[in-house]
Amino acid sequence: MKAVVLAGGYATRMWPITKYRPKMFLPVGEQTVIDTIFEDLEADDRVSEVFVSTNERFAESFENYIAESSFEKPTLSVEDTSEEDEKFGVVGALAQLIDRENVTEDLVVIAGDNLISFDVADFVDFFYEKESPCLAAYDVKDLDRAKSYGLVELDGDRVVNFQEKPDNPKSTLVSIACYAIPADDLPKFDEYLASDNNPDEPGWFMQWLQQNGDVFAFTFDGAWFDIGTPQSYLDAVAWYLGGENFVHESATVTDTELGTNVHIMRDAVVEGSSLEESVVFPGAVIRDAELKQSIVDEETTIENLDLSNALIGAHSRLTKE
Repeated sequence: MKAVVLAGGYATRMWPITKYRPKMFLPVGEQTVIDTIFEDLEADDRVSEVFVSTNERFAESFENYIAESSFEKPTLSVEDTSEEDEKFGVVGALAQLIDRENVTEDLVVIAGDNLISFDVADFVDFFYEKESPCLAAYDVKDLDRAKSYGLVELDGDRVVNFQEKPDNPKSTLVSIACYAIPADDLPKFDEYLASDNNPDEPGWFMQWLQQNGDVFAFTFDGAWFDIGTPQSYLDAVAWYLGGENFVHESATVTDTELGTNVHIMRDAVVEGSSLEESVVFPGAVIRDAELKQSIVDEETTIENLDLSNALIGAHSRLTKE
């Protein structure tokens, strides 16, 4: 079996934090988002190689990251795009990768910005039991939130219907970006695209497969975060920290009140301040300030300010005299 980790997005909703940094590299505790996926795939002997599908803009970042990591399976596979408006869709990118890398084995596909609480090996077990295309599904338990995703209707664990980003959702069980495709079905990517079907969302491809055969859903409890907005990132950090705080041993924190779910990274300095549900990146300096639900990028200085729901880019200086 081969694996693909989708890492080709530009995460414009999180700029400036992700303008020059892939969102998959955002830290959650002591790891990055993508590390949690790499760990599961590295530990599964059934997975022989992990293709990291990214764009030309971030190719060098991923190349360096993979080279410096302890993981042995990941290898880079670069899409021919460098801007958001050049993207040809996830399904199109997968079809190109299958051809480019000559993939002829069963394939598991996971979005690199997914933070999921289940072990990917459990999903692979389910796939091999069903011997058919599979997806992972999660109950978001909120009808408004469900409008943003592809919904699945099940008969047992067989998918019998899809709703893609419906205005009036019939359920709250959503398909997340975690799929498994048997080797015999890989040529169907080209067949699907040749018929002018939607190339953007893999959920449309899974719906097309379901209309022509069996598709099964691996449902799970626990947690799932689709990290694409500042709030979803802070929610993921809060879930990981569980109401506690994470302060790197090299950080300096003095005369400061830390609320809950605060992540302060290496070499940051926080003095005389109050922080709640916020993330402070390496080398940032916070003095006499109050931060709530905010993200402060590296080497940034904030002094004498009260900020809420703020997103501060790297190497910035914000002060109030």
